[in-house]
Amino acid sequence: MTELLDRAVQRVRALPSSQQDELARILLRLAGDEEAIYRLTPEEEVDLIEAEAEIARGELATTAEVDAVFTKFRP
Repeated sequence: MTELLDRAVQRVRALPSSQQDELARILLRLAGDEEAIYRLTPEEEVDLIEAEAEIARGELATTAEVDAVFTKFRP
């Protein structure tokens, strides 16, 4: 292991386990592992199901609403 990678691993060990797992998935993906980078939590799955239902009902944001959100994050 290189010194830089060892330093990164030491720093990641100090993080909460959920962050460690997410960083491990990213590293595995970059190293060629086919495992998904991110797995939805049960709460996120419920949110996704509801979002898909809203889309099916035609409940979409208007162009003005989308522009307003993006304006908050543009420099």
